[in-house]
Amino acid sequence: MNSNRWIIAFCFFFLGFQIPQLVAQEPPNILVIIADDMGFSDIGAYGSEIETPNLDRLAKNGLRYSQFYNAARCSPTRASLLTGKYPHQTGIGNMMRDRGHPSYRGDLNEESVTIAEVLREGGYSTFMSGKWHVTKQTDQFREWLSAEEQKNTSKHNWPMQRGFEKFFGTIHGAGSYFDPATLCMGNDPVPAGKGFYYTDAISDQAVNFIAESAKDKPFFGYIAYTAPHWPLHALEEDIAKYKGRYNNGWDVLREERLTRLHEAGIIDKQWLLSTRDERVPAWGQAENKAWRARAMEVYAAQVDRMDQGIGRIIRQLEKDGRLENTVIFFLSDNGGCAEFITEKWPHSLHMPEKTAEGRQIVRGNNPEVMPGPELTYQSYGVGWANASNTPFRLYKHYIHEGGISTPLIVHWPKGVKKRRQVRAQVGHVKDIMATCLDISGVSYPQLFNGRTITPHEGVSLLPSFRKDTDIPNELYWEHHGNRGVRSGNWKLVAEQKKGWELYDLSTDRVETQDLAAKHPEVLADMTGKYKQWAKRVGVVKDIGKKAKKEKKKIKKNN
Repeated sequence: MNSNRWIIAFCFFFLGFQIPQLVAQEPPNILVIIADDMGFSDIGAYGSEIETPNLDRLAKNGLRYSQFYNAARCSPTRASLLTGKYPHQTGIGNMMRDRGHPSYRGDLNEESVTIAEVLREGGYSTFMSGKWHVTKQTDQFREWLSAEEQKNTSKHNWPMQRGFEKFFGTIHGAGSYFDPATLCMGNDPVPAGKGFYYTDAISDQAVNFIAESAKDKPFFGYIAYTAPHWPLHALEEDIAKYKGRYNNGWDVLREERLTRLHEAGIIDKQWLLSTRDERVPAWGQAENKAWRARAMEVYAAQVDRMDQGIGRIIRQLEKDGRLENTVIFFLSDNGGCAEFITEKWPHSLHMPEKTAEGRQIVRGNNPEVMPGPELTYQSYGVGWANASNTPFRLYKHYIHEGGISTPLIVHWPKGVKKRRQVRAQVGHVKDIMATCLDISGVSYPQLFNGRTITPHEGVSLLPSFRKDTDIPNELYWEHHGNRGVRSGNWKLVAEQKKGWELYDLSTDRVETQDLAAKHPEVLADMTGKYKQWAKRVGVVKDIGKKAKKEKKKIKKNN
């Protein structure tokens, strides 16, 4: 590992480049922190009114990326981030259901290797605190299954089996903040206990893991919050900070955030707001304003609490004298979530009917029940999701900018000398793997534990740590039939079962002027690229319908 680093350093010196501290004398520690269902403009450094002083501090003393992308939804993004590949190449082209096709197994496949596995082999200690959500193997926690069915749960794709030496968190994707399903320490289920709040627990355990880590070797930590994913669960002391803040509604909020994004240089001043979602009334005509304002107050409190925990993590790094040479990445797994919870949502691990003590949970966005407490299960809805994604269109699930755009903060005092800057470099979650390997000097394997590993698809962002450069990075997406391509400033995008739209993102990143009819040659070229990519990574059109037909066929034959 060290020999690789000195070879790289010598090459840069010989070629006459000066890249201060990009090749550190000692391998840096690495922390990847990811929020869940948080929109592009939901933290202070990206235009928000929500109090996030700790993330703002990282941004002030680091870099903010204005054109960084995720994979539109929880599991695909996490699979892509952890492996450096497109989700379909990892077996998680959709979510955690096995669709009967290699690209849609709902489990990390054997041809992929995680950042933790690679860095651990390269001499790093590894830990994770938070949400895993890249395996379908959660039967152990389904109380409605037989004891034998629960016992047969495979843990081969749990964190401890995919490179993490220490793990605390949930295997499943969502749930109560006061008593989350699938909570584990290592491979063993653990109870939440009295006074438990999941966001705090994730932060506190991350602090413990850092404090316990050996001082004579670098660490890789993956901190995966569930905040601010529904349900709207927050502590009253945090909710109180935002009382009345959202009484003016989503229209005013979007304008306020856009102004701050313009002032920060994150959004070009020529780009205005996308049109308010047609399903959302103007705030003046909205019903149940008190309930709606409260929903956003709770959401803000969830983000605020996460930031408080990140502050404790930063202070532990300072206490240990490790902040200077720790690379911290912060991002979100998808855009703001417009899902509307109803009482008809089925019983599941993430949607229980009762608490562990047997108390009935009120499920659904009922305006007569204020969100926040443990016995409620609600979401903040389309109007506020529209504001979270200011100034963009659409939401989680979609490939329009509102679904795939994420803040990215990079903080590394020893390696980033020009701070408080905005980077326009285009990047994607698959690039985190390549960047981690580049800064650590660890090589990506062709074989791992006897398995043949297919190459990652990421591009290292390391050159952009020094200056705002242009690293070619053609990107592709597909999720639930929503699909897209970004090539240079051109973006091709379509919703499920709808036709292609074409945008020039250099002049219209809010995607208001469809240029498909004006540029048929660009449309033809990019649709051709998409088809080639889709075939290469294993995209299957209408995979859900095909899986249902296959199940019926199997059932009939049996």
